[in-house]
Amino acid sequence: MPATASTSATATAASPPSLAQQNTRLLALAFVLMELVVMALFAFWVLLPLARRSADDLAGLMVLSAQTWAELPPATRAAFELELLRAHALALRADPPASARDEWHAPYFYLLEDALARRTGRARHLASEQLETGTWYWASVPAGSGQLSVGVAASRINSQPVTAFFVALLAGLAGAAGVSVWLARRLTQPLAQLEAASALIGQGGMPLLLPETGPREMVHLSRRFNAMAQQVRDLLSARTTLLAGVSHDLRTPLARMRLALEMLKDNPDPSLIARLERDIEQMNALIGQVLDLARGLAHEAPAPTDLAALLQQLAADFSTPDHTIHVRCPPVRLNVAAGALHRALGNLLQNALRYAPGQPVELVSEVGPKGLRIGVLDRGPGIPPEHLEAVFEPFHRLETSRSPATGGSGLGLAIVRELARANGWQVRLQARPGGGLQAWVEIVTGPQEEAA
Repeated sequence: MPATASTSATATAASPPSLAQQNTRLLALAFVLMELVVMALFAFWVLLPLARRSADDLAGLMVLSAQTWAELPPATRAAFELELLRAHALALRADPPASARDEWHAPYFYLLEDALARRTGRARHLASEQLETGTWYWASVPAGSGQLSVGVAASRINSQPVTAFFVALLAGLAGAAGVSVWLARRLTQPLAQLEAASALIGQGGMPLLLPETGPREMVHLSRRFNAMAQQVRDLLSARTTLLAGVSHDLRTPLARMRLALEMLKDNPDPSLIARLERDIEQMNALIGQVLDLARGLAHEAPAPTDLAALLQQLAADFSTPDHTIHVRCPPVRLNVAAGALHRALGNLLQNALRYAPGQPVELVSEVGPKGLRIGVLDRGPGIPPEHLEAVFEPFHRLETSRSPATGGSGLGLAIVRELARANGWQVRLQARPGGGLQAWVEIVTGPQEEAA
């Protein structure tokens, strides 16, 4: 148990982060970097010029105040100092304060030092002093023939850019994290649905179709997955129908064969042996058709084919004295899977000859705007419109007796549909004007496949 727990803990620790976590981190980092860039540009191009202009104006006021004080009569200087303190938060002293000290101060006061240096021609360093009214910064400024200490209250510059920077950074980080989580979940939720649906298909279940909404790429992905899920559902349904139909249709000849064998024990009869042979042939034919349906998915490479010769060969193979097949096909060569086309048209001809006995059957080809289509036309009873699609399902029969002699096995059209799907063709059944049925195999051809 300890070794298993340790292995599990190691695997958990080594597991990579989820897509949502990766996207959250990347988006949060991008937001923070973008905020830092914006703040830096704003500080460099907006705040710094404004601060320099303000510091220069304040330095000019400090120099002017010291010069004015030196030129005033001594009796009026006290009133001037009070007004200067009240209106501009500036103080004047003949001597520098004894408790003043040099230390680090806010960035704005460094700009003020540079401005004073430009106006007085000498480097000026501000010294701070802590008074009852707060912190004051003092500078020695020329006044008449001497020096005068001019102080400015720290409260006069009521700005905290560093604090504002960090507060904005923290607020931006929190906002970026929230937006990143929301965006990451919004982006990964469809992928999580796709993963769950894929896992359900892998376990043999049938998931609900995914919603085809959201970004274009997710819509295309959901549409492809839905088409694949529908194909899997159709294949499973066809497999179930195929197995049920085969088991049902094999049960009847097997029952007859068992009965014939019991009768042969007591009374050998050539007719019973002939019945056994017919049942075996019927079972072999059914199994062969099931194999044909399975092989319909196999790929056959297209090859240049003389279509007129192929149709003539089909007519010769299926024509009998009682069944005449007329061919109408202009000379044409096209790249097509000839074997698959021969099997598909052969199944359609068998259906036409079975349901239109004594009636002529036509095998024709026509060139359309998208390619070429080949039709098997008969004058039989036709198919009701509501059954034109259902007859392509395995073991679907319009004739309800389920006798192979009258209704076939019900696999012929299913094999044709599978052959068409495997080769990119279309199979359509239509009512024929004047009575009967026309079955068309539509083949998309390229520009090089032209009638000779």
